[in-house]
Amino acid sequence: MEMEEVLESTQWVVKHSELVRLDREALARFASELALEGCEPGIPEWNYHYHFYDGGERTVAYLLVLDSLNFCFWAPAGKPKWEIVYQGESLSGYYALAAALKRAFETGVPLDDATFLARLSPDKLGVILNGRGELQLLDRRLAILNELGKVLLERYGGGRRPPRPCQLVEAAGGKAVELVRLLVRDFPSFRDEALYKGRRVSFYKRAQIFAADLWLAFGGRGWGSFTDVDRLTAFADYKLPQVLRQLGILQYSPELAAKVDRLESLGPSSPEEIEIRANTIWAVELLRQELGELGKRPLAIELDWLLWEMGQRPEFKEKPHHRTVTIFY
Repeated sequence: MEMEEVLESTQWVVKHSELVRLDREALARFASELALEGCEPGIPEWNYHYHFYDGGERTVAYLLVLDSLNFCFWAPAGKPKWEIVYQGESLSGYYALAAALKRAFETGVPLDDATFLARLSPDKLGVILNGRGELQLLDRRLAILNELGKVLLERYGGGRRPPRPCQLVEAAGGKAVELVRLLVRDFPSFRDEALYKGRRVSFYKRAQIFAADLWLAFGGRGWGSFTDVDRLTAFADYKLPQVLRQLGILQYSPELAAKVDRLESLGPSSPEEIEIRANTIWAVELLRQELGELGKRPLAIELDWLLWEMGQRPEFKEKPHHRTVTIFY
């Protein structure tokens, strides 16, 4: 599996999309605005306040658990969003998950132990993720952690020492793309693929973001030392297309726009969802190319971070993001 597979399959979707299209003029305008403003996407600074970090193997385990559960934080219609209180601060979404797991690691919950993960019970997971509101797919999250523990025991055990997530990273040999390949091969919950008009389409959002998180958290050294992060693509989620639509870069058909604006759920692996995600990846790739023509050389993951941060601002929430109940983002 190569990242070229992600780019080639999603490019094919873009060429055959019927419900989503890319506005190249809007994309070129945005690239010019970024260049004129002197905006350098840059490598984002890792947030050590909400994330567990000890500089060693437990951090690798923490990030693997975090990115195994890094999906579907929005609240169902009419339900309150999931929140936790961390050090007196109310947190929701991704940072709530990061902080909840950080707290578990700091208080001795052995989430870095494959046997513990394989046997993790609903009650124990409920205590770890205890908060207000509803966190969707809690049963799937438990199943994913059980799978994580079992695969580590079966594929990365066998020696004198118990299996460790670091053995997975070691097996990648300093290559982010190889780490993605191993995750997709060995862990079904990371196999972020779909069929579109008879063709397999690959996204691998959570697998790629695990490699990127290691690189960022460790500052490109130690467990985060990868020589090929430039080959990672954007992470196809629901925040990036929300921003790209607000910028006029993603254009939805009237029918799809109405569904998204009414907060109707789009089925996982539906044509609508696949087209939104594929066009998102290629919007970032084309934006990267446009900026290259203007003398900038950002990584796709740097542009991903820039757009994600823009998505936290009120003006980029005027139109809602699409809703899909899925384990992949």
